[in-house]
This record gives sequence, C-alpha cells and structure tokens, in this order.
Amino acid sequence: MFIPIGDDNRDRHLTPFVNYLFIALNVLLFVFLEDYANNEAFVYSYSTIPAEILSGHDISGIKSFLNPVSGKIEYIPIGVTNIPVYLTLITSTFMHGGWAHLLGNMLYLWIFGDNLEDRLGHVRYFFFYLLCGVIASLTHVFSDYLINENHLIPSLGASGAISGVMGGYLLLFPTRRVTVFFIFTFISVPAFIILGSWILLQVANGMGYLGGSEASGIAYAAHIGGFIAGLFLIKKFHPAENVKFYRRR
Repeated sequence: MFIPIGDDNRDRHLTPFVNYLFIALNVLLFVFLEDYANNEAFVYSYSTIPAEILSGHDISGIKSFLNPVSGKIEYIPIGVTNIPVYLTLITSTFMHGGWAHLLGNMLYLWIFGDNLEDRLGHVRYFFFYLLCGVIASLTHVFSDYLINENHLIPSLGASGAISGVMGGYLLLFPTRRVTVFFIFTFISVPAFIILGSWILLQVANGMGYLGGSEASGIAYAAHIGGFIAGLFLIKKFHPAENVKFYRRR
C-alpha cells in the first residue's frame, strides 16, 4: 500500500493560508468541540444525517437500528441541530470519528491541497473545497437512499472534500512526483499512479459494499462523488490564461 508523505513543491509561489486554515479548523473542532470524538451530543447534532437532508427537517431523540455487522439492535442519540439541517453538509466535513480518521485525512490535505491553492488562488480554492465537500456529502445521502440503508446513521469527515482536491490535483499535476512509503522504503512516483490507484480502490470497495457505509463503516460513495466533483469542477475554478488573439503581418 502506498502512503504519501510529500510532493514536489519547488514551483509553489503562494503561501497556502486557506489550506492551513482548513487543517486548523479540523484539528480545533476535533479537540475542543468534539472532545476527541467523545462529545456524542455535538457529533450527532452536526454530522450529516441522510434522513434530515432528505426530509429537510431536524430529527432528534434516541433512535434504534439493526447493526448489520453484529446483528444486534443499537441506539443512536441524535441531538438537536441548531442550524438549518442542510448546513450539516458543510459542518460534517470538519468533523472526525477518531485520531486515525483525522490524521489520515489531514496528511492527504497537507500534501495535495497546497499545490491546488497555489494554482487556483486563495478564494477559488476556498469555494472549490467547500463545494466538493457538499457534493460528496450529497452523493452519500442519495446513495444511501437508493440502496435503502439506514437513513439515521450520521456521516462525518473531510474525506469527501479532500477527494475533490485529489481529483483536481490529478488533472492539474498528473506527473508531479509524490514521495511515498512503500514496503519499508521511500520511492518517488507520478501523482497519477497514487491518485489513480486510490480512486480505483474506492470504486472497488464501494462496489463490494454496494456503495454503502452501513457494513463497512466507510462512506465510499462520498469519496467517489467528491473525486468526480473535483475532476469536473477544476476547469471551472481554474483561472483562465491571458490569451492574446492576433495575426502577425
């Protein structure tokens, strides 16, 4: 398995303030508001709950569901959401379920986000990231609906937005060298190998679980939706080159 640890930043001109801001927000929310994912009231209030997005209404209270892995009835203490439920499509992208979840996502954002911000500029990158996150969350919601999973199970994490960053990175920097840890050594490979193998793995796993997160605990549909959003949106957000049209004579 490839574990990226860095890429070639020698041509970067801008300090990626927005990328640093996103990383800081994820860490600060995890530590101070989520209490290291122990604050269930906060987590279950501001995660994306498909049933709330599909209905447009807040849902709260102790809800039961059948755990497909254990086969046992379990309970979710869904809290009151004090913001419009559709905003949880954004708040959930800054929340994580544990240290491994957080650190893994932030590693990918640290490596791939700065180059994208350098190319798009601060403002465009800010909105590109958030839009990819929203589309990724919606992809999960509608996948959940189509497959008829439990609509009360919350989803959270920056993976969908970061998948969009990776999709954009793949188009803009396909041959950029990325340093990875692989079989007890460090090697440098083109970005398209890392990102291409990553999205193929998401598709394979998503198909294996029929796109669902209920059995796997991972919202593969959000990863795939975010990545595809990044591929399509990057051309819209990339600033047009200044092209001069004239004929020589």
